[in-house]
This record gives sequence, structure tokens and C-alpha cells, in this order.
Amino acid sequence: MIDLRSDTVTKPTPGMLAAMMRAAVGDDVLGEDPTVNELERRVAALFGQEAGLFVPSGTMANQIAVRVHCRPQDEILIDSTSHIYLWEAGGPAALSGVTCRTLEGRHGRLSVAQLEGKIRPDDMHAVRTRLVCLENTHNRGGGTVYSLHEVQAIAAWARQHHLAMHLDGARIWNAMVKTGVRADQWGQAFDTIAVCFSKGLGAPVGSMLLGPRDLISYGRRIRKLFGGAMRQVGYLAAACHYALDHHIERLAEDHANAQIIAQAVATVPGLRLTPPEVETNLVWFEVHPSLGTAQQVAERLRSQGVLVAALGTNVIRAVTHLDVSREQCHQAAAIIRQLAQ
Repeated sequence: MIDLRSDTVTKPTPGMLAAMMRAAVGDDVLGEDPTVNELERRVAALFGQEAGLFVPSGTMANQIAVRVHCRPQDEILIDSTSHIYLWEAGGPAALSGVTCRTLEGRHGRLSVAQLEGKIRPDDMHAVRTRLVCLENTHNRGGGTVYSLHEVQAIAAWARQHHLAMHLDGARIWNAMVKTGVRADQWGQAFDTIAVCFSKGLGAPVGSMLLGPRDLISYGRRIRKLFGGAMRQVGYLAAACHYALDHHIERLAEDHANAQIIAQAVATVPGLRLTPPEVETNLVWFEVHPSLGTAQQVAERLRSQGVLVAALGTNVIRAVTHLDVSREQCHQAAAIIRQLAQ
């Protein structure tokens, strides 16, 4: 099977497994795992932040960020298709008593013009607008990338209005490779950043929250509350170190392979790329009823050896990643083109 369902389906490479087996470990709850401690220092420095907190998942990293920035009755300004709002099980409300004010971005990307006028009045009847959350690259937006200029403009607006800024940077590595903008340049625009090692970078587990030392210290308490405190987790942190050393620049291959898939989709009547331009490793497309439902199309592709994700009645996502070769992408593209028949 050629598995294009997600970039989370990857297996550790032999080199990554070897690095994991060599890892020095200790009890991370006690702050004694040297491999975790070094990873937190390393990634914080990479993004120009003071401290980092290793957590099991990107969802936990984002939800800890919401909790450290906000209190109950606060509000987040966020795109309506963002991961924090759409795919984290109502976490802001359930875990922190925080509401989301959703805005309709352009393929997931917000602008200052959309944020203007959205801050609630200082009134006991209203929630307190506290946090702006961006996602880069934007998953449901089709892997779209904010430009650094767009992010800097929103950050300046947020600071003018005394709002905090959080980045869901699960795939920020893809944005870095696509734009050539360094991690620390992205980091300057945000108070906190969540990054993920288990998507494009191919680690089996792991994300990290980055930010000021006092917020990360508080976040460590929240990690415990959320059940994310771990013990000899240096084995997993070693996989993340290996991914940082070996798997960032190769993301350009995933981007190129995604173009192969996108070009095939564009040739099939009844399939429509959304957005029409694929920027990174995510290919989203809509299915016209003449071809059936998204699930039916996914089943047809599965029967031919290609796995894609049906993520709505008429919406499919295909994702290129470390475990899919250029040759396999050409094979998958040929199978997708057969849908035209």
C-alpha cells in the first residue's frame, strides 16, 4: 500500500532507532533526563525562545499554551478551520474554560483586516479577548504558508492591543523549508510556539511548547495536570534529535512529491484542488457527486493500493512524507488519474 493518509504514519528509520537505543535517560518528572533536557534547550534556542517543554502530542502543546495564556471566560481569536478549534476535541472550553471566536481566513490564513474590531469591550457581560492563535503551515487550509510579513503584521497588531500570540507550528518545519525563513525569525513574532516532531520529521512521538521561562514553568504544572508528565522519555527525545539532524531539509522532497499528486488530481474531472495551489506536502481536494462520496472514492483508491483520508462528505486529503518515495508518488498519481475512467 502507498499510504498518503497522513505524515504521522511514518516509521522510525534504522538510524533513528539506533539513536534511540543509545540514548541516555533519567526521570523527566524529576528533571533528570539528560536527552530531554538537551532537546528542550536545543529547540528553544533554535526558535529564539527561553525554554521548552517536551510533551506527548501537538494537541497537548497547544492546550497547555491556551491554559498558560488564558483563564476561564477568556477568548481566543482563531481561524475557523484551525487545528486548535476543529480537531482538539473542544479543548479550550473543556480544559481551560476558554471560548474561541472563529474568523474565516483565506485558506486558513488570517489578516490584520480580519482581526480589526474583533476585540471585546471591557465589560462584565463580555468575555475577555486574550490570545491570537495562528497555524503555520495550515493543515485544513491545504498546507498553506503564512509569509513572515503577514505574521509580523499580526504580531504588531496583537501587541498594540496587549494580546498574546501563540503559533500552532506543528508543521513549521515545512514552512521553514518552503520560505527559507529561519526558526528564530518565526519565533520573534510569538509569545509561545508549539512544534511537532512526529509529522514531517518522522519521529514516533513528541511535540514541544516553547516560550518565556515563567510560562514554560507554569506549563510544566499544566502538563502534569493534563497527564503528560513522563519518566524515562529520553528514548523518544533521541528520535527527535535525530529528526532535527537529518529530516528537515529533506522536507523539500515531500513538497515536490505533493506536486506529482496534485497534478494528477487536477486532471480528473470531478476532483477539485482546494486550495488550487499546493504549497507544501498536503493535497486537499473536493469530490463532485458524479464520482460518489469522498469515502467511496477513497475505497476505490484503496482497492488499487493507494490510501488517502476521507475527511468530510466530499473532501479528501493526501499527504506526502518520509515513507513515500518519488516512484510511489508517480504510481499513486497514475492510479488517481484512472478515476477519470
